[in-house]
Amino acid sequence: MNKSYISLSAILIFFASLTHAQVTERERPEGWENLVYGGRFMDRFLPMPDLGGMTTKTWGADCVIPRDINNGIEEDEWSYWGGNTRLGPDGKYHLFVCRWAENSPHGHMEWGNSDVVHAVSDNSYGPFKVIQEIGKGHNPEWYITNSGKYVIYVIGGYYVSDDINGPWERKEFEFDTRDREIIEGLSNLTFAKREDGSFLMICRGGGVWMSEDGISAWKQITDSRVYPPVDGRFEDPLIWKTNVQYHLIVNDWLGRIAWYLRSKDGIHWKVDSGEAYLPGIAHYADGTREDWFKYERIKVMQDSYGRATQANFAVIDTLKYMDLPNDNHSSKLISIPLTIGKLLTVLNKKPITAKTKEINVLIQTEEGFDPNTDMDIESLRFGAPEMIDVGKGCQLKNIQAVEGGAILTFDGEGNGFTNDNFAGKLLGKDKQGNLLFGYGRLPGVDYMEASLSARKPIYSVSGMTVDVENFGQSPSDKAKIQVYLSDGENMIEVAAGNIPALKPYERKTIELKVKNNQKEDDQYQYLVIINQGKKNEVVFSTKSKAQSPNE
Repeated sequence: MNKSYISLSAILIFFASLTHAQVTERERPEGWENLVYGGRFMDRFLPMPDLGGMTTKTWGADCVIPRDINNGIEEDEWSYWGGNTRLGPDGKYHLFVCRWAENSPHGHMEWGNSDVVHAVSDNSYGPFKVIQEIGKGHNPEWYITNSGKYVIYVIGGYYVSDDINGPWERKEFEFDTRDREIIEGLSNLTFAKREDGSFLMICRGGGVWMSEDGISAWKQITDSRVYPPVDGRFEDPLIWKTNVQYHLIVNDWLGRIAWYLRSKDGIHWKVDSGEAYLPGIAHYADGTREDWFKYERIKVMQDSYGRATQANFAVIDTLKYMDLPNDNHSSKLISIPLTIGKLLTVLNKKPITAKTKEINVLIQTEEGFDPNTDMDIESLRFGAPEMIDVGKGCQLKNIQAVEGGAILTFDGEGNGFTNDNFAGKLLGKDKQGNLLFGYGRLPGVDYMEASLSARKPIYSVSGMTVDVENFGQSPSDKAKIQVYLSDGENMIEVAAGNIPALKPYERKTIELKVKNNQKEDDQYQYLVIINQGKKNEVVFSTKSKAQSPNE
């Protein structure tokens, strides 16, 4: 790192503190200093490939020169932002990205007038070439529905087509808040397809929504954000699903630090320790670095198992307000390869607890990887991710070659699994010293369970009613429902009833028996609790009073 580079970064940060503040130092949570290599998502970023475009003759601050201009997409006359990549049926890699003219009167702040374009490449890392203009829109993310429709989401709407090459029709999503307050607005949406073809969506504010097919109405499930419980200025969430679990990365734009979370169902999330990414992650095998001032709008390309194989970023070389028309600054999309997790299957039949003596894990052979010859056996650990990420977990006892892979037998002591774990993590190195990791589903965990969700209670002539829906992918069992009033200190049960078994996406109006005719008052908070066997969950909470029948 040279002096001019340090000086430039210091100047930018100082300028931000005086004008449009875009940087603040975030104190790291306790325990992050104990993470081992592979404990952070950020450890998975690999050197960018040599695509033959390394040059100093291009725009940008000194800290991003030289660079390979064939990586991602960039052009002198355009500023690019965002976009995810998928392998198309034609064998080419397709990218939908937004752009605006570099010489626009407002510089980077012209982003609100950007256009979405379709670009293709023979290489997933680029260079991408634009082949079609789609229409107005910003922050695109695209997906494919079970019916074969191509959907490009942009802020304020979406484009849809039956063919990846169009024609495209602009439409607007329908949003059903289900009596909940929208969390920080409906922008920067991100999507993941579930096993049955339904879609999960997370909005910028961290609320979880569901659509049965990715086009029909989006229904809000949560009434609080799923992000880490810290003071962060969160934006640009990214959700994706693998064959094991859901993943979420969200960026604290003010602190320039991103967080990584995991979930078994996309609704309830666990925060993993360590940064998901930070400025400075773009580098080459020879040590050359591109230290972009901002890394935003992360998107991942996925393989057939859903595993993230590379990350796309929207990057800019300076403060956004300092990127002016016809200057030496701009923005582009870059692509960075990721270490891909190994395919694991936990072979134990019974739930794993602190009393489990042995844990057997099948690790599969894949192209370019043979677990019987390529792993550093002494480095391997398996257990709860929070244990593995700090260098603890189960030690390997034995490895046995089998058809299609190897069975790893671990001593069960120190596995760290508790009731809130839904995936085990393998961590170690290969024989070249490279990161080796993978996740496996745990026995006894229901990954397709029913998910009951209530709307606001409504007073009726006979008492009270509540609409309940099942957003899970499996039928629900019979359940009990209770409505409480709380003043912050005391809880008063006002009504209760029974919920019949509901099919996935079925909705029922439940008649409740009123137990306490508490006077309605805005100081009270309504809590609706559904008891599903051992599982009690607050599925609706509001500080406003319950609705009357004619409201």
